[in-house]
Amino acid sequence: MNSLVFSNMLHRPARTAVSMIGIGIGILLIVFTVGLANGSLRERAQREANVGAEIMLRASGSLGLSGSEALRLPVSLADDVKEVDGVATAVPIAQNSISVSDANTGSRLVDGINFDEYASVSGVQIAKGRKPADGADEVIADVAWVQQKNLVIGGKMNIYDRDFTLVGSYEPSAGGRIKIPLATMQKQLGAEGKVSALLIKVKEGFTPDTVAQSIQAKFPDDQIILTRDLEELYMQGFPALNVFLNVVVGVAGAISALIILLTMYTTVTERTRQIGVLKSLGMSNFSIAFTIVQEALLISTGGVLFGVIATFLLSIALTKWTSLTVQIEPSIVLSILIVGILSSIVGALYPGLRAARLDPVEALGYE
Repeated sequence: MNSLVFSNMLHRPARTAVSMIGIGIGILLIVFTVGLANGSLRERAQREANVGAEIMLRASGSLGLSGSEALRLPVSLADDVKEVDGVATAVPIAQNSISVSDANTGSRLVDGINFDEYASVSGVQIAKGRKPADGADEVIADVAWVQQKNLVIGGKMNIYDRDFTLVGSYEPSAGGRIKIPLATMQKQLGAEGKVSALLIKVKEGFTPDTVAQSIQAKFPDDQIILTRDLEELYMQGFPALNVFLNVVVGVAGAISALIILLTMYTTVTERTRQIGVLKSLGMSNFSIAFTIVQEALLISTGGVLFGVIATFLLSIALTKWTSLTVQIEPSIVLSILIVGILSSIVGALYPGLRAARLDPVEALGYE
């Protein structure tokens, strides 16, 4: 039986290969899209959580973490937060998304900071150049991003429709990839004395959960976020993305089923006479149908493997040459494998039943 299945596949090697590639492209679409979405969100969440602070305090009613909201939190609140038991320091930070043409999403998050205060919490250090001057149109960026964009210290960057001077690079990556003076952002947005959030460092001997509860009790109207939860919050903050990904999975599964259906239907039509010979020799209807399904499963499995391997290679290339991050999770690969198998069974069902129902006499006379 197995030799018959393999011989059937090798009888038309070009068609078999094209079918596998067609299924593989559908799998590539699923794995790459899901991996790219998850990787980009998780990479940003990890940078946000890498600020060194255990707690983030945001203004009441803040929605999402995209930097699209106005600065509403008073800077003076930092002094009040520092008085809470267990708080080592509270550093104000502003975040704002700007439109750019060289980003994957068409926008880029910019941090407005007082460098010395921010560095005391996050641990970032100037690797090359210097820190930006307060109130100046100057910018610093993380080392990896500067290298990837082939930027040079002293070069210009367009922010808020005017040129900012790149005066330094910093490491490690934390928060937004580029940072400007807090006063500059506040003036640009007409929000002097306001920020987006406070980064709160916890004293030794205290736990973030306990301190967060104390802060929430004193400031019940403000949002308290533990930075360790940022990754989960980012993933939950894009419900439409999950719907889109489910649609992509469904469409790719339907494409795989149609490819299998077309391939196996053509196979049954071409082998009508052979099927007649097998039935005349006593092969049961179930065995004939199962042979068709086995061939479909092998083709589909080959297509899934091709798609997953192609995704890994593409993700390596993108990581090397771009700032895109593709995160391929084993659970996604397993789900894709199940989708591929189910699609192949559905696609082979009609051709298999058609082959099983063929009349031996008519099949033997088929030309």
